Amino acid sequence: MSRPLREVVFVDGVRTPFGKAGPTGIYAETRADDLVVRCIRELLRRNPSLPPERVDEVAVAATTQIGDQGLTLGRTAALLAGLPRSVPGFAIDRMCAGAMTAVTTTASGIAFGAYDVAIAGGVEHMGHHPMGEGVDPNPRFVSERIVEGSALVMGSTAENLHDRFPHLTKERADAFAVASQQKYAAAVAAGHIGPELVPVATRSAAAGWGLATVDEPPRPGTTLEALATLRTPFRPHGHVTAGNAAGLNDGATGCLLAAEEVAAELGLTPGMRLVGFGFAGVEPEVMGVGPIPSTEKALARTGLTIDDIGLFELNEAFAVQVLAFLDHFGIADDDERVNPWGGAIAVGHPLASSGVRLMTQLSQAFAQRPDVRYGLTAMCIGIGMGGTVIWENPNWDGAGA
Repeated sequence: MSRPLREVVFVDGVRTPFGKAGPTGIYAETRADDLVVRCIRELLRRNPSLPPERVDEVAVAATTQIGDQGLTLGRTAALLAGLPRSVPGFAIDRMCAGAMTAVTTTASGIAFGAYDVAIAGGVEHMGHHPMGEGVDPNPRFVSERIVEGSALVMGSTAENLHDRFPHLTKERADAFAVASQQKYAAAVAAGHIGPELVPVATRSAAAGWGLATVDEPPRPGTTLEALATLRTPFRPHGHVTAGNAAGLNDGATGCLLAAEEVAAELGLTPGMRLVGFGFAGVEPEVMGVGPIPSTEKALARTGLTIDDIGLFELNEAFAVQVLAFLDHFGIADDDERVNPWGGAIAVGHPLASSGVRLMTQLSQAFAQRPDVRYGLTAMCIGIGMGGTVIWENPNWDGAGA
């Protein structure tokens, strides 16, 4: 029996404000699963024409699946959010690309016809669960030289990238980081960043109750001169600093996906249409190059070229890995198509949640850019991988790529 695939649309995306991990961060005394619950509830509130019982699946990613971000998070968050008990859910892990994989997995189910509507997202509370907490890597990884020891330390893999591509200097990485901070600040001032944020009630035993409404990590006054003085914690006289890399952060994201005809039936307005995606493996020691082959794979499978892409949302885990991507595809560091509203160096990178932040930002940009037909979200992934998802703008007016 032949079964035609259905078009899949990204209807809406939301996220909590991102916080700084640690005892003084805004979410220090807030549970990780409650951050996810806020996102799910906000998606339902913003899309009142969607009957909750029409949600067929909830997929929520976390890199460290223990404590308050464990226990089959998609299912437990769905119950806590008030979805009907008939709505199933599951947890997923692909490190930094967890939410991205939650999207591609549920979207594939929608295309195949297994689901009509799904919620996908991710959370990382790095203040409660530092990356790698409770992990016991198999000693054979190093003893049998399957990977070098540096492959298990993400900052060291970024230093390895600087070694492999010496023209990607610290000065160039710092300049990219300053631009990220500046673009983010300009986007907030213009109102581009903010509509997707879900206010979160916070508590502190010392300070009482509060309300998180804005991102905590950005440093809008960042200068090249200040970045030049920062220490390089992963290597003496190295290149990677706290200024040209994403920080340690807490936050959650969520998005609503649907078959295109089901969205029309339910009165849901598509923000993007899924074109295709690709994941690829690379040497774990230089995991930052991962988005290069994953993008090449996604482009080849969709019949597109890099010149067809009018907007790029690239996760800025480290400035050097974005620069490696741009150099490979012949794109200038300051190309206005790339992260036009800033990126993770400014806003933060709560690991498994970030993929949906990229998608939400691209969807919002699409609404303002009917001249752009195709956009791309991509990120590097720990242990040597990359992920890329290509989207089409339903608002495209035929005027440009």
